[in-house]
Amino acid sequence: MQKRKFLSPGEVRALLVSAMNGANPERNHCLIMMTWYHGLRASETLRLRLSDIDIAGRRISILRLKNSFSTIHPLLSDEVRALRAWLHARKKWAGLDNDWLFISRSGCPLSRQQFYNILTKISQNSGISVSAHPHMLRHACGYALADNGADTRLIQDYLGHRNISHTVRYTASNAARFEGIWRGRRGRKGQQNDPKCKLAQLVIIYANLQQNITYKTNN
Repeated sequence: MQKRKFLSPGEVRALLVSAMNGANPERNHCLIMMTWYHGLRASETLRLRLSDIDIAGRRISILRLKNSFSTIHPLLSDEVRALRAWLHARKKWAGLDNDWLFISRSGCPLSRQQFYNILTKISQNSGISVSAHPHMLRHACGYALADNGADTRLIQDYLGHRNISHTVRYTASNAARFEGIWRGRRGRKGQQNDPKCKLAQLVIIYANLQQNITYKTNN
């Protein structure tokens, strides 16, 4: 298999389909989707607690590691559905007295190695050309945000990077950023710094991400 550090939206979609056709489908489907949508490191995903999730308010508290910025992200509609399906299945598992979101059948929080093993098996069964590991989902999120038109600063905030040099990798290879470079764009600088413009941009980006990843499980 070829070595690559990120996954395309189509490959993530294939993983999600594969997860639903394998063992512990509700948990693994939700595990992959949330890691991808929020650009989480494996440890950040596994540190999620039930108390971090506000399904009614469609919000999730993201506790970043490696001295990154923590923040609150919105939850997408298909995430809410995936979370509800997983939380319903989780009630039948051991470990109901703990607050960890992702647990094993024994009720213990999933370990990094378990996450790696789960994703490796799912990717092998999905038919994609790469052997996926959790950090590829974080990179997939960064590249997808760039491809959907997010500016570098917004991606930096979303992924929690303190140093923007870690973010530039996602936008540097995106040809769309050069579109209109020869056309006048008066007032654009001020608009980019306008919180309302940034919020509107994030709403559009989320809609595009959701469209990219939406699929029918009976395909």
